[in-house]
Amino acid sequence: MDIVGFLKSQFICHLLICYIFIVSGLIINFIQLFTLILWPINKQLFRRINCRLAYCISSQMVMLLEWWSGTDCTLYTDPESYHKYGKENAIVILNHNFEIDFLCGWNFCERFGVLGSSKVLAKKELSYMPIIGWMWYFLEIVFCKRKWEEDRKTVVQKLLNLRDYPENFWFLIHCEGTRFTEQKHQISMKVAEAKGLPKLKYHLLPRTKGFAVTVQCLRNVVSAVYDSTLNFRNNENPTLLGVLNGKKYHADLYVRQVIHILIPFKQERIPLEDVPEDEQECSTWLHKLYQEKDAFQEEYYRTGTYPAVPTVPPRRPWTLLNWLFWALLLLYPLFQLLINMINSGSSLTLASFACVIIIASVGVRWMIGVTEINKGSAYGNNDNKQKQK
Repeated sequence: MDIVGFLKSQFICHLLICYIFIVSGLIINFIQLFTLILWPINKQLFRRINCRLAYCISSQMVMLLEWWSGTDCTLYTDPESYHKYGKENAIVILNHNFEIDFLCGWNFCERFGVLGSSKVLAKKELSYMPIIGWMWYFLEIVFCKRKWEEDRKTVVQKLLNLRDYPENFWFLIHCEGTRFTEQKHQISMKVAEAKGLPKLKYHLLPRTKGFAVTVQCLRNVVSAVYDSTLNFRNNENPTLLGVLNGKKYHADLYVRQVIHILIPFKQERIPLEDVPEDEQECSTWLHKLYQEKDAFQEEYYRTGTYPAVPTVPPRRPWTLLNWLFWALLLLYPLFQLLINMINSGSSLTLASFACVIIIASVGVRWMIGVTEINKGSAYGNNDNKQKQK
């Protein structure tokens, strides 16, 4: 292992990275709190400022993937569509198979300049999480409790609020609702059998209500649907801990417009007008899309590539520059404090510092654990079981 790789794998480096992320994140959350005074005065200025503040947080995560890990992200897409990315509002459908798929989605947003304004449909519990959850609150992210009877009115209102958003945004949505596991897949396919739906080999059944409402509320605001499929070469199993250790992965992201089963791998753009507005028809459309997505996934596993032109969008320097700014700002006072504590010679002071390190270590491990598939939500298990009763 080279010296750089060795340093990247050391816990002290991980601790410093997490220190910068946590402290800078809390500072930005505090600044965001004060931007609330702008909402009744100039709502659009509030939004533009919070897009930039949110970028300061989320870009640090992308920096880990792009610069620290050095993970390669190859984009396969239609060259004609490529030139429209970042220049229009879009709904981005993502598969949900990997621990860092959210990070690769953010990387996709970053390469086309919409990371700060990107939106997601997230579970309500995340809104209480410091830093990212609080950042999302100020970004007007759509939170839901995963109980559709309670969620519908709130979700519709939040989506309608985005109709006059001043920045180009991508609405990222995992239609499967939870990460793919074999256990969840088995339960999901039992539901498919009970409902007479075609079974999927590589995906869970999509949850259609949230997608249908998103389409209804953002029609005439969002220009297109990007159906995105993420895979990693050589059967890699990427983790956030691996990224933090500086491990390099090789991601392939296919942003397709549509695949017709009868005309294999024909690409067409999906204007939002072509997605049915009726909830039942939209549900049927989405199920068909996932059947095509499943057939396409099987082709990728067979050939190891996508039927489109590969390109690597240029890596922008802003994620690294943002991280370096916060590192220079926050590491100096930390080291100064540490030197003063050592010079003081106080056993109590040193013991207190050791306790802080232990607490920080536990916190870092907890944050990483949130992304781990085996500790993920039981949503796909419990909800599907209830449907079978």
